[in-house]
Amino acid sequence: MEHPKKIVFVTGTRADFGKLKSLMQIIQSDSNFELHVFVTGMHMLAKYGYTCEEVEKANFPNIHKFINQNVSDSMDHVLAKSILGLSDYVREINPDMIIVHGDRVEALAGATVGALNNVLTGHIEGGEVSGTIDELIRHAVTKLSHTHFVANSEAQKRLLQLGERSEATHIIGSPDIDVMNSNSLPSLTEVKERYEINYDNYGVVIFHPVTTELEDLKNHIQVLIDALLQSNKNYVVIYPNNDNGSEIIFNAFDRIIDHKNFRVFPSMRFEHFLQLLKSADFMIGNSSAGVREAPHFGVPTINLGTRQNNRVSLPSILNSDFDLSELSQAIQNVDKKKYAQTTIFGDGNSAEKFYEILSDKALWKMPKQKFFVDLD
Repeated sequence: MEHPKKIVFVTGTRADFGKLKSLMQIIQSDSNFELHVFVTGMHMLAKYGYTCEEVEKANFPNIHKFINQNVSDSMDHVLAKSILGLSDYVREINPDMIIVHGDRVEALAGATVGALNNVLTGHIEGGEVSGTIDELIRHAVTKLSHTHFVANSEAQKRLLQLGERSEATHIIGSPDIDVMNSNSLPSLTEVKERYEINYDNYGVVIFHPVTTELEDLKNHIQVLIDALLQSNKNYVVIYPNNDNGSEIIFNAFDRIIDHKNFRVFPSMRFEHFLQLLKSADFMIGNSSAGVREAPHFGVPTINLGTRQNNRVSLPSILNSDFDLSELSQAIQNVDKKKYAQTTIFGDGNSAEKFYEILSDKALWKMPKQKFFVDLD
């Protein structure tokens, strides 16, 4: 009898875990697969809510926790530590496949370890564009990975431009749509009670540092907070990621941390965040949630700066620069009506498509030696 395929999912943030969760669950349900979860990155930092506990509460087996950073580490240090820790783990358990997501350094570490140890590596949501260091990391992960599970045909086309084999690319949609379309979201009442949010109307704020624009970051976050305060609206604010420059944002949050119009959280359970976003008047910041999850719910977004450059353009997304007058006007005029929901990131059946692909014996026979495929 053939042994079950041992699959390691690498998760480093609250966001990628939310996207990987449905894929993990469907793998866990089949005895032909043996699920392992390598938990690292922001999950392991108390400052960001120690969200490794959320992974544990999901009742996945074979969870391995690894601290890959302290809050003062630069991104290259985090990458180096991640490679060391994951390499030791992979050599110990000898997996058949490593699954990584997106464009964080933990994904780059996972793909590097897979490529250098001859372990089949799958990349979720490659082929996206954004215009920051994230995009460079995402495309590097693509080149180091063997098989690709992309959100749509546009992303697949970019992988082909990067020289990937068409038979190694699979369109499954964005896995978080599975959660967004499911009946598993808590009620808004539950969310508000859990996080002590007393606002009937509110905006959601997530603002990350842009690592190539750190010299402007202090001014950018100041303009954003000035505009939020001037609006006199209510806001739920989620901490940024831990990229270089995050401390500048944290320092700026001192102005709003105890303000009556603001509730500020290090992190939030993924399903709770989705319900909160679904019920928001609008979203503001530079998070990918503003150009992916918010449009899926028909929630308008004020997208700031360059971090999401070249991402999808939709009627519900208003782009704004860091000009106080322009931004204040955008906040006052943001349309509270719900826009038509978009389905360009999938129909909510990503897990089933993912499972079907992994159940195909042809996947496990694909060559680990990659070669560049020229466009015709």
